[in-house]
Amino acid sequence: MQIGVLSERTGASRRSIRYYEQQGLLEAARTSKGWREYDERAVNRVLNVRESLRAGLTAEDIRVVAPCLDMKTEEFLACDGSPDEVLAMYEQRLAAVEAKAEQLQRHRTELVERIARLRAESADTDGFARLLRSGV
Repeated sequence: MQIGVLSERTGASRRSIRYYEQQGLLEAARTSKGWREYDERAVNRVLNVRESLRAGLTAEDIRVVAPCLDMKTEEFLACDGSPDEVLAMYEQRLAAVEAKAEQLQRHRTELVERIARLRAESADTDGFARLLRSGV
């Protein structure tokens, strides 16, 4: 099948499909005209790559489970090709996500504090301006 058909069947854009190929997550044969041709396994492969990316994995992470990418998604999620390596990869990605969540929480706290300070200062300034207008 050509890239357009693969795109329609998986919901992945042509650009994404080319990226997956560039990252070594997908292979395509070439026609005599140079067009990409994919076999039926590419459908599951693209669906599994997309699902993995949605879960927060990187292309590098996905390479760890590359032997399982041709499986149906339900089977792929249970793939245990080399369990220790896969588990380590998932644990590392989770640690990175948790670190990012902590950083975002720190940013959120700082922004909330700044907004509160600015609102308090604005309220003080508005109150002072009303006092001046009232002639007190």
